[in-house]
Amino acid sequence: MSPYDPSAFPPFAVTVDLVVLTVRRHALCALVVRRGEPPFQGRWALPGGFVRGDEDLAAAAARELAEETGLCVHDPGSPAAAGNGAHLEQLATYGDPKRDPRMRVVSVAHLVLAPDLPAPRAGGDANSARWASVEDLLGQENGFGRDDEQSAPLAFDHARILGDGVERARSKIEYSSLATAFCPPEFTVGELRRVYEAVWGVALDPRNFHRKVTGTPGFLVPAGGTTTRQGGRPAQLFRAGGATILNPPMLRPEV
Repeated sequence: MSPYDPSAFPPFAVTVDLVVLTVRRHALCALVVRRGEPPFQGRWALPGGFVRGDEDLAAAAARELAEETGLCVHDPGSPAAAGNGAHLEQLATYGDPKRDPRMRVVSVAHLVLAPDLPAPRAGGDANSARWASVEDLLGQENGFGRDDEQSAPLAFDHARILGDGVERARSKIEYSSLATAFCPPEFTVGELRRVYEAVWGVALDPRNFHRKVTGTPGFLVPAGGTTTRQGGRPAQLFRAGGATILNPPMLRPEV
């Protein structure tokens, strides 16, 4: 084997960026942090950071999520979240040479799905963190800004990464049970329907939806109780079943 000379190759860094999605007040929301340091100081961005030399990518993603927001993740192999944790999976890799003005940086983005969570806490190089609706983050021509600040694009290429993460979530809940990752451990069919409506951005027929999800083998299992937290008549509670692939799939309506 010929000698390998590391100095013959230009150095570059690896980061992880996190597309953290949840449903809050019946809207699909993403977690964003305000950068506390250059580059793009003061701009909103996805949470994330550099991968350390002694950790793999999933560990780096989980660490960054905890450091910058105080949120934790479940086992990445788990098909659905439970309690106040989150589902974590690798999304895509982004390596445009000019995506970071500091140096050549390759980012491995991860998708995080979680039930309705409280306001996050900021840490690391982020001086604030908040949930914002995906519609606001991606739908404004001049970028995103709160009511008391000027709008600006998300830092780096994070608008592209966020858009890819949202589309991954929209596609995956068609053919997998991943929509239950947005729900608490026990939920009603109505609560699950509102997850689909929020992620897809469409209104669904309640009776047709109920028939589909309860008729899909392994999707839902009765939890043995009812709830009136939605108001009106008691609604049956369900848990996520053992199925990870839905057959037949929950196809997204054409809009």
